Amino acid sequence: MPAGRGTELRLLLFAVGIVWCAFLLVDANALARIDSAVVGYGASFTAVVAAAHLAVRRWAPHADPLILPCTALLNGLGLVVIHRIDLGLAEQAGQRGKVYSAVAGQQVLWTVVALVLFLAVLGFVRDHRVLTRYGYLAGLAGIVAVLLPALLPASLSEVNGAKVWIKIGPMSIQPGEFAKLLLIVFTATTLVAKRELFRVAGRKVLGIELPRARDLGPIIIAALGCVAVLAFEKELGASLLFFGIVLVMIYLATERAIWIYAGLTVFVGGCVLAYFLFNHVRQRVANWLDPLATYDQAGGGYQIAQGLFGLGTGGMGGTGLGAGRPDIVPESNTDFITASIGEELGFLGLAAVLMLYLLIALRGMRHALAVRDSFGKLLGGGLAFTVVMQIFVVVGGVTKLIPETGITAPFLSKGGSSLLANYILVALLLRISDAARQPSATEPVQAARAPLADAGTVLVKRPR
Repeated sequence: MPAGRGTELRLLLFAVGIVWCAFLLVDANALARIDSAVVGYGASFTAVVAAAHLAVRRWAPHADPLILPCTALLNGLGLVVIHRIDLGLAEQAGQRGKVYSAVAGQQVLWTVVALVLFLAVLGFVRDHRVLTRYGYLAGLAGIVAVLLPALLPASLSEVNGAKVWIKIGPMSIQPGEFAKLLLIVFTATTLVAKRELFRVAGRKVLGIELPRARDLGPIIIAALGCVAVLAFEKELGASLLFFGIVLVMIYLATERAIWIYAGLTVFVGGCVLAYFLFNHVRQRVANWLDPLATYDQAGGGYQIAQGLFGLGTGGMGGTGLGAGRPDIVPESNTDFITASIGEELGFLGLAAVLMLYLLIALRGMRHALAVRDSFGKLLGGGLAFTVVMQIFVVVGGVTKLIPETGITAPFLSKGGSSLLANYILVALLLRISDAARQPSATEPVQAARAPLADAGTVLVKRPR
């Protein structure tokens, strides 16, 4: 299979061109001039993309040529929308006589740090199978990462009612973003080691072959432990994400649909239990059912209603970059950034953005199926599903398909933790695709033809 680095370079140039044009359109429509900050944002983004391409060309020459361009375009569009919202918030602050500090520059710095982690993963993890040596350590580290914010005082861990952060001076880190990657590595390692035992070494209950508790126990304990802690920390979106990842990876390993049905049953029961146990869950369900009824209440449906108004204003083609009012939606550059995109780029623009996520997931799943080892198949499948699951939860909450969860859109939303973790995810997907697309070590040997003089005589009957 061709390496595809030339194709990747052309697609990256196309993505960089789109991002530059988008920056210029935002300033032209919102300011009627080109701000000098845009040049710095665009140049930094271009340098990051160039460095990432050179790293892939050097350390993963056979990697998939579509994953990195799709990632770069999503990251670039996220920078554009964050800059657009900065302009709107700065205008609002000026009307009140206050000064607003733009956050687009911070997002650019986080992108550079994410590039460093991306280079580190590609440079040091030359073979994804080496991660199996640290599977149980990854599981332990993942649980600690989820548990740590719950043990810290609210002043060091709580933001907007959710205790999922670690505040260090002016910076804040969300360890749960990295815990999902650690949990995927741990689950893939355990499933590969116990895969056959899941199928044969167990008891039949109601006609279903169940694995032994000691085989499935570590995965169940890790998954339920993370879900329970996240529920206590009021981060139900991450709980849903973690539970879904483990459930799908078990299904990929065993190829038994009964795990999906059993998992969905447990999930529905857990939702009902959470509704009666937690007041914030009841509030979110009320906001989901009728956001206008709770529009004026504290913690009510104002955010969801404003996001829906923005999507309705955008319609099919959008108001145009820099010509909308996404800044009037609370948390429009984090939780509701897809509503901001839908307002200014319309349904067509938002659908195109969702297609980029779908391309990343489909290419990742394709190479997970093609890679030669079982661990790579499960790891790649889990990483690819994470992208789809996360954006489904995000867009589902914004469009009122499901209750709003507070998860950020990968590569788009403001925030360093999500950007760092998802660049690591992309680096692992590229590493797996490089292994899947590498030519075989031994070329097929063609049988040598015997010389005509040494060939045997064959009697051929002539047809009449």
